[in-house]
Amino acid sequence: MILKSLNTFGINVSAHMIVTAHSEAELLMLWRNALKSNRPVLLLGSGSNVLFLDHFNGTIILNRIKGLIIKEDKHSWYLHAGAGEVWHDIVTYTINRNIPGLENLALIPGYIGSAPIQNIGAYGIELKNVCEYVDIIQLDNGNKYRLSTIECMFSYRDSIFKHYYRDKVAIVAVGLRLSKNWQPVLSYGNLMLLDKHKVTPLQIFNLVCAIRINQLPDITKTGNAGSFFKNPLINTKKIAQLVTCYPTIPYFSQNNGMVKLVAGWLIDKCQLKGYKFGNAAVYEKKASILININNNASGIEILALAKYIRYFVANKFAIWLEPEVRFIGSEGEVDAIKTLL
Repeated sequence: MILKSLNTFGINVSAHMIVTAHSEAELLMLWRNALKSNRPVLLLGSGSNVLFLDHFNGTIILNRIKGLIIKEDKHSWYLHAGAGEVWHDIVTYTINRNIPGLENLALIPGYIGSAPIQNIGAYGIELKNVCEYVDIIQLDNGNKYRLSTIECMFSYRDSIFKHYYRDKVAIVAVGLRLSKNWQPVLSYGNLMLLDKHKVTPLQIFNLVCAIRINQLPDITKTGNAGSFFKNPLINTKKIAQLVTCYPTIPYFSQNNGMVKLVAGWLIDKCQLKGYKFGNAAVYEKKASILININNNASGIEILALAKYIRYFVANKFAIWLEPEVRFIGSEGEVDAIKTLL
């Protein structure tokens, strides 16, 4: 069964079987049935953050558990969203109903259920800033649990779901808390040009959408997974050295004492913007994005390009970029960093 339309990179691979779960009970049933075939099983949302390196030798379960409940008190709005709800649809829904708080996260592709895995973020906001809980089902016994934000162990593009809970649980719902004491977050990019005393959530939403549409390739025409690499975190000693050589290098101080760089800037300084390897290329408008030219690239071509970029940046800046995208081999997810060695 063809997977090309089920991954935003547009990699032309197949799976032994593709099934869809619309409820928790159905998801568990499909998971158990798939295990009986002695083949690997993979839960998939929209495929917006994965790179298929090969045909998948097992069953892919599409998580499409729907539902949205909104409650409120005098302090906050509380959203309970099924894992199969489209993230941007939730953002649009809240903004249209004058419920602010998600505007900086507009147009991030994917489903709600995938958001906690990556701790998605953009323009100064991460999911952990608005997440109250994540509901999960343990796949081996069907037990259901609610994890608090602390228990999710969120960090930059990371969470417990990438590690301890990987392949052990399915995310079935996410709870969000949006404060009624709304304060705009304008600490990133062109948002800094807005007047924090006058700006509205809708204006931020519209600007974020405009920026993303202008900077990001249309996934319906050009396969990609958004930013391929994480923005690297370095210590203060390293940034002092870099500033001496590159006075205009953009960086952002973090609460933990580390400094975040911009992966796209590093790649651009290596003059790799627009660089092609077979049918894979560095996007000419934004160097942090790798694209599938005419949707003819294989996962291996994308991988080879990523490896070339990683070594080039390391040679120039002594910084090793880490992939944000998850790599899927024939038997399931593989260690992305080891694969790039």
